[in-house]
Amino acid sequence: MRVALPPAFLHIPLAHRALHDRAAGRPENSRAAVQAAVAAGYGIEIDLQLSSDGVAMVFHDETLDRLTAETGWVNRRTAADLGQIRLRDATDGIPTLAEVLALVAGRVPLLIEIKDQTLTPDGRIGPLEAATVAALAGYDGPVALMSFNPDSVAELARLAPNLPRGLTTGSYDPEGYAPLPADLCDRLREIPDYDRTEASFLSHEAADLARLRVADLKRQGAAILCWTIRSPLAEAEARRHAQNITFEGYLAAQP
Repeated sequence: MRVALPPAFLHIPLAHRALHDRAAGRPENSRAAVQAAVAAGYGIEIDLQLSSDGVAMVFHDETLDRLTAETGWVNRRTAADLGQIRLRDATDGIPTLAEVLALVAGRVPLLIEIKDQTLTPDGRIGPLEAATVAALAGYDGPVALMSFNPDSVAELARLAPNLPRGLTTGSYDPEGYAPLPADLCDRLREIPDYDRTEASFLSHEAADLARLRVADLKRQGAAILCWTIRSPLAEAEARRHAQNITFEGYLAAQP
């Protein structure tokens, strides 16, 4: 069954990877960035990767290299190890989903992107989705789940049919979506899995919002969010098509 997004997701701007600012000691997906977003009254978008011992970790990349002084695959480290790895320009380590849920405590909407585990060594659909659903058990607040991988969203529909879920989508230009093969990009570009996954929303690439398929799904009742807006001018353009934005690098206007 489709589960509609809570209304807050359609009028409170969503801080991309939380309200991050490395110069201020708040790197992306950090505890400080989450706390800053809550204090400012913004919704929050975060990303999840899986630890080697099956814990949902709030971290964007498959590897540690860009965001920490360590190297290697996230899914080769335990949750305890990852928690001790300091984020660049922060004073603490990589948080678990459970820790972020405790920080947010239902006060603002939380949009959770399940990163595609099939792109990592030994990665597969199932373990991260199960860890995410387990962490959310009993959570009392507006929350929604999404992924670029439709099979992940279908698994979420099986594991947690009561939670709102959507597809992260875009232009699927093969040059910008490596390592996905061109034929898979061609398929995903037309968003063929919306009904199969019983999704209720899209989070679509801002530069591609004028796509006819997006407009068609909106007419059918899909909520349309977008990523990633970086200026008031870009926000005004995106809002011609999308009901809400995911933003970074400036402070989006509050409703």
